[in-house]
Amino acid sequence: MDRIIYTTMTGANAASQRMAVLSNNLANASTTGFRAEMSTFRSVPVQGQGSTTRVFALDATSGRLDTPGPALTTGKNTDLMARDNAWFTVQGLDGLEAYTRNGALEVTDQGELVTATGLPILSDGGAPIVVPQNAKVSFGGDGTVVATIPGQQPLNIARLKMVTPTADQPIQRSDDGLFRGVDGDLPFDANARVLPGALEGSNVNAVEEMVGMIAASRQFEQQIKMLQTSEANDKTASQLLSMNG
Repeated sequence: MDRIIYTTMTGANAASQRMAVLSNNLANASTTGFRAEMSTFRSVPVQGQGSTTRVFALDATSGRLDTPGPALTTGKNTDLMARDNAWFTVQGLDGLEAYTRNGALEVTDQGELVTATGLPILSDGGAPIVVPQNAKVSFGGDGTVVATIPGQQPLNIARLKMVTPTADQPIQRSDDGLFRGVDGDLPFDANARVLPGALEGSNVNAVEEMVGMIAASRQFEQQIKMLQTSEANDKTASQLLSMNG
């Protein structure tokens, strides 16, 4: 069997993986605060005698695109957009601290401040935030949570825990779509700011993703054609050897 099939197979697999990344990005083109994943290829030389000219193609997800998404003004008092590179802190389903750029918040019937997916958003003290009954909630530019009960003075009940990842304290995407600190929880950033009454749109460029999908599809087809050519060559060689025998 021609060994070209092994190197060709890695090329087809890498193209397939890239298609999966691009498809996921495209599916989240309208998801609030979504950060597009980036996909790259790298060549890995095959080790061994007689293999110095062969390389495997591997797909490597190199991270996320940190370009901010567009600001979408909603006017809703519980919608927030994190400014610059700040992130909201929530409690994931695993009970651990996680980070998101999705600032579409809600107040549950029990008065708990949660994200649109029902995850508790945390205060700078690391605790869930409870809004007093019958209170209207609003936010200051520094993430201060203000509760206003009709007939009473507004009351600052908490401040959102905002974090800002750095090169020394990076975050990475988890399987649940939330981000977590690579080396543990990030500290509260007192300088982080939010924009009330707005949400951040996805930073996915749908046109670029579509073009990338077309290119990945063509790369996959080329790899499959090489496999078919290899198979045809293998059959021809077998027939010749059979005739000679």
